[in-house]
Amino acid sequence: MSVQIYALSFDAKDPAGLARFWAGVLGRDLGADGTSVLPDNDLGFILRFLPSDVEKHWRNQIHFDLPSQTLEAQRAMVGRALELGAQHLDVGQTPEDEHVVLADPEGNEFCVIEPDNNFLAGTRVIGALSSDGSQAVGYFWSKALEWPLVWDQDEETAIQSPRGGTKISWGGPPYNERAPKNRLHLDLVPSGDAEAEVERLIGLGAKRHASGQAHTDGIELADPDGNEFCILTAR
Repeated sequence: MSVQIYALSFDAKDPAGLARFWAGVLGRDLGADGTSVLPDNDLGFILRFLPSDVEKHWRNQIHFDLPSQTLEAQRAMVGRALELGAQHLDVGQTPEDEHVVLADPEGNEFCVIEPDNNFLAGTRVIGALSSDGSQAVGYFWSKALEWPLVWDQDEETAIQSPRGGTKISWGGPPYNERAPKNRLHLDLVPSGDAEAEVERLIGLGAKRHASGQAHTDGIELADPDGNEFCILTAR
């Protein structure tokens, strides 16, 4: 049994508007419903944008690190994002930092990373889902997705599909203040029976979870750090 990532889902006040923003930044097509960004060879999962009226008061548990091949490409991506509605964001970075921190039109943080960043070498248009979280949760997701660890040092972990592409990383302590509900969560599809896969993940450390938000297409769980994710039973 196994699961794979089908989508990364965002809570959004304007799902269609946020989908258009990210389709423009990433250079990808919108889904037929106008509230998703479709994958291709460079983006291995869908971005879904789900309606929510909850205000954003906490830093997201996950943010994108977008790689650049050259300084010109980095500047071009930053410029394109700003034209589409992003804003510069101060999260305590110093003038010496070469990455650029931005927020999308609904305040979701992301970074455009400088060229020659070895950690993101060979990754996709989204180089990493950079996550706030523990070493234990990195181990959990490595087993859950059957992705090997590609970094495990000083309580920082990262995993990557054996096929390459986007990495998922966890920064270890100190941890950010946790939101009552994360604005971003993973949607997974099982290779076999969904309930059997749920039981496997519970055996690895997940728990059944109820976010209070209606989900008609999946089973809600939380990882060992309490982060919500969903096993989809219909697509």
